[in-house]
Amino acid sequence: MAFAITAQWVNRLAEAHQVGGLSDESTRLGRILLIIVDAVGYIPFEPEVANLFFQYISDRYEWASVIVSSNKPFGRWGEVFGDDIVAAAMIDRLVHHAEAISLKGDSYRMRGRNLGRVPTADTGE
Repeated sequence: MAFAITAQWVNRLAEAHQVGGLSDESTRLGRILLIIVDAVGYIPFEPEVANLFFQYISDRYEWASVIVSSNKPFGRWGEVFGDDIVAAAMIDRLVHHAEAISLKGDSYRMRGRNLGRVPTADTGE
């Protein structure tokens, strides 16, 4: 199993591509039976990187497990990938043999922080 935020995965692929080692990196990553891609949509992809990431997911989705987390609904993934067609193709592969779970409610990280309230002014009196 390997866990990384999306930016780390795409940087790994982009760096391997730049030095001509994408095939070797894909082979190494192919040995990992489960990858977890966290925070898809937090930072938009550059088009070339979006294509590398799409190709990686496309190459492995039939035979190895992928868990993806995102705070964006699928309908907004075109913004993330910079292209509605690439986003649709990515979603198609991710949900083909998948269970999609939508979580609603407050963030686990933000619980108990009272960030929804406007603070009152302290007059010091």
